[in-house]
Amino acid sequence: MKLLALESSSDRCSVALWCDGVLSSRCGDGAQTHSGLMLPFVDALLAEAGLRVRSLDALAFGAGPGGFTGLRLACGVAQGLALAADLPVIAVGSLEAMALGSGREIAYVCVDARMNEVYCAAYRVEDDRLQTVLEPVVAAPGAAPLPPGQGWHGVGSGFRAYREALRQRLGERLAAEDGNAVPEARHIVTLALQRWQRGERPDAASAVPFYVRDKVALTTAERFAGTTMP
Repeated sequence: MKLLALESSSDRCSVALWCDGVLSSRCGDGAQTHSGLMLPFVDALLAEAGLRVRSLDALAFGAGPGGFTGLRLACGVAQGLALAADLPVIAVGSLEAMALGSGREIAYVCVDARMNEVYCAAYRVEDDRLQTVLEPVVAAPGAAPLPPGQGWHGVGSGFRAYREALRQRLGERLAAEDGNAVPEARHIVTLALQRWQRGERPDAASAVPFYVRDKVALTTAERFAGTTMP
């Protein structure tokens, strides 16, 4: 099995290649440089493995939610490569990848959505497989959905941008937090392989980002009025 995964929904751009049991990856930080990093990363990984895009079985990408520009980049590159080579494209939730990357059994993922909001979801992780406890939503930090029970490990930039508000909201449910965690392509690979093994072969033309929120910016009048997103 040969699968190439792309992830750029956060400030980190990463690409990972799974080639018959061997995983290799490249990553770089800085959202403004994503467009200049992704294709060179792809070329380098394929060259090292002696592969061409047509040698792959599938592509995957981090579908979000996350930064809109980064989501469109990863989706567009994956889709373009796949269409040219007649390959399927597997969309994987970026919050799912973060939960898997946390290394914890229960992960509350919270990513800064800008405009005084966060993307939130909760997952149980067992043997690299996820069970969704709370589906991804967008909410104000003080209204973030509450996971059941206690012992949750918080991961994501939301815990850096809105730390006190989230701590107050989650209370004793939150055991620890990592505000620097980001999704990475190597975890997209793991989840995409699981979907491939289940027989999922999505057509490249159907690949779309998972935005969660449709409205991407406040108008000038809303900014001056101090309006928050609905």
